Amino acid sequence: MSTLTQIREIVLMNLRSIPQRLGASFVIIIGIGGVVGVLVAMLSMSAGLSKTLTATGNPNRAIILRGGSNGELTSFLDRASATLIKHDPAIARADDSLPLASGELIVVTEVPRKGETGGANVSLRGVEPKAFPLRPELRLVEGRLFRPGLRELIVGDGAFHEFDGLDIGRRLKFRGSYWTVVGHFKTDDAHDSELWADLETTQSAFGRSGVSSVLVRLTSVDAFDSLKLRLTEDPQLNVDVLTEREFFSAQSASTTSTIRIITTVVTIIMAIGALFGALNTMYSAVSARTAEIGTLRAIGFGSAPVVASVMAEAMALSLIGGSLGAGIAYALFNGYSVSTLGGNFTQIAFNFAVTPALVMQGLVWALVIGFLGGLFPAVRAARLPVTEALRG
Repeated sequence: MSTLTQIREIVLMNLRSIPQRLGASFVIIIGIGGVVGVLVAMLSMSAGLSKTLTATGNPNRAIILRGGSNGELTSFLDRASATLIKHDPAIARADDSLPLASGELIVVTEVPRKGETGGANVSLRGVEPKAFPLRPELRLVEGRLFRPGLRELIVGDGAFHEFDGLDIGRRLKFRGSYWTVVGHFKTDDAHDSELWADLETTQSAFGRSGVSSVLVRLTSVDAFDSLKLRLTEDPQLNVDVLTEREFFSAQSASTTSTIRIITTVVTIIMAIGALFGALNTMYSAVSARTAEIGTLRAIGFGSAPVVASVMAEAMALSLIGGSLGAGIAYALFNGYSVSTLGGNFTQIAFNFAVTPALVMQGLVWALVIGFLGGLFPAVRAARLPVTEALRG
């Protein structure tokens, strides 16, 4: 009988005998399932946040902020600077021949989360009329747009589902005055977590004279470099010029990096525990099969088939555990809506995203744990002297 045939027969026999060791096998399955479940669930939070922020952006749009600002909340451009920026030749024109540019002001206000009484920080974005043709992805789901000069708001879909009191017709109190919710919009990106209002009304209510940023539509993608060169070298300005996608990707970098570091540490700790569980289980399985292994060796089976049979069992159990953990993480967390602090220290609503790549990453961890957990017991089984094994 060839070595390959021996391997096939002994592996199949060993796998068929797993139900006889079901209790011990569950130790591996549950341990590795827990590791993979936690890994995939935590990384899906990072993936969901990153997906939401990196989806915010169009290669034809650029955002201009004060030089050295790390976000819109810490940026300020006076009216003269904003006007000068809008007249750059790289900026596209609307049908009315005016620049497709919107000066926008970000301020922080408070709205209670659903089921809570305390307020949570939410971004209120004051925008100019050109903000809407600039962002064709914005869809009005319900109600109407706010009217310039009035204290009216439209709310993003993420904010609407995460926070309380944002139904159409409700009134919110900001800075001693009441604002009426008149519309509900959706963009499928980070703007879904915001409240929008008229720029001049927001400036008046919050005592601001300038804007946080200027969003512009470029005449073409290739026009970005020339726009950046002119604005950054203009002695009248002190600005940073970024593509919109580049800006929002940078906003998610620190948060997702922190999540990944914490996830890695937690996963390694849990993986060590699962590894010891797998080692213990596989050593027990080898001990229970000592006489069987001795008999197989006595009738001509080599060491390689014995190693293969033990490794196959460990890998099969780890794959079952990994699949179980990934499946539970997908069922419980994929699409789960939460909010967290973003770069502006305001809440960003987003959905967990259990992606195929995360599932594969979890299964790789499971197989590595299974491989290490089965390797040493397999080598021990292969090295057992036949006479000692036959005595059990």
